[in-house]
Amino acid sequence: MTKPQGVGPYEKITQRPWPEWVALIDSMGGRELAHPEIVPLVQGEIAHLEMKNHGWWAQGITIAYEQHIGRRIPGQQGDGTFASSASKTVSGSMDEALAAWIELVDACSSFNNLEVSEEPTTSATEKWRYWRCGLEDDSRVNVTVNESAPGKSRVAVQHARLLSPEAAAEWKAFWKELLAGL
Repeated sequence: MTKPQGVGPYEKITQRPWPEWVALIDSMGGRELAHPEIVPLVQGEIAHLEMKNHGWWAQGITIAYEQHIGRRIPGQQGDGTFASSASKTVSGSMDEALAAWIELVDACSSFNNLEVSEEPTTSATEKWRYWRCGLEDDSRVNVTVNESAPGKSRVAVQHARLLSPEAAAEWKAFWKELLAGL
């Protein structure tokens, strides 16, 4: 089980103790509001602070608050599902790494006994390569490839829409084992 998110970085960067954050968000109706409604309120509270990426900090504070009040358990996404991820760094360019991934999984019509329900697609940008597919349980597999160092690429599998933390742990182990084949 994933541990609850630590609040120390939020206290440090905002100079506000965690109990004050909880009381503030509670006073703004946080216990009745959905995640997308809390984030802008938190962002308004930190807008005056000199920090990079206020939105990222507001998201983190909101997630920690939701875990604190018991609305979300560690690892749970805002929609109630869970995600799993695993990665491996390999030698070669992004295109070579993506080609190696495709070769590894090309003959697979299922993963971990779940049938592929949406045929894999690929796309690319200057800095990223992508491979995606859907599985029969409505979960999604998203593979990203980026250059991690000259001559090396990182292949990362992110599996979204999982129904439990146990499923996330099972899939993480599955993807790590599959990535070992690269």
